[in-house]
Amino acid sequence: MRVLVVEDERLLADAITAGLRNHAMAVDVAYDGDAALERLSVNDYDVVVLDRDLPRVSGDQVCATLVETGADTRILMLTAATAVSQRVAGLGLGADDYLTKPFDFAELIARIHALGRRARPAAPPVLERAGVRLDPHRRIVTRDGEFVALSRKEFAVLAELLRAGGGVVSAEQLLEKAWDEHTDPFTGVVRFTIMMLRRKLGEPPIIHTLPGAGYRIP
Repeated sequence: MRVLVVEDERLLADAITAGLRNHAMAVDVAYDGDAALERLSVNDYDVVVLDRDLPRVSGDQVCATLVETGADTRILMLTAATAVSQRVAGLGLGADDYLTKPFDFAELIARIHALGRRARPAAPPVLERAGVRLDPHRRIVTRDGEFVALSRKEFAVLAELLRAGGGVVSAEQLLEKAWDEHTDPFTGVVRFTIMMLRRKLGEPPIIHTLPGAGYRIP
């Protein structure tokens, strides 16, 4: 899952970013509204975690601009304001969900996962295919009932392949969803991660390579 965190309190923004990365999400961060709009114009995000009180361009304006584009990106607004009228106003701008500060990090994770499922074709909370079972909330993977220990990136790549439901996922799509904007697209990181996934998932191999197209789990 690709997430953009937009928060001007840098310590909070960096803490959220680190926590989401620990849950196998690809995360970019912006500390003001201008930077958020720039990233949204060039990257495809599943979810934006958006503070309402931002310098330069307000979170409300970022939300309205994103909604106007018709993008599938889901918006989770963060704010210190607790009044019902303010929450209603935020949702009225087009936000999909609302979370007040301070918040429990487990709740933030759960809300992001829920929004992420709405940003793409419906998929079950637990993904299963070819004997592999992936639980994104508990971060557990099993194959034929046996636990498989994966790194964060391996977990993220496997999740994308399973979400495809047997369809082909290109290396570019995997880079877009499982890595952040600082990743060099010309590295062999996707190929290496696929190799490690195959090794850890064991025999018989279930990840197929389609030359020039990408990867799939049939």
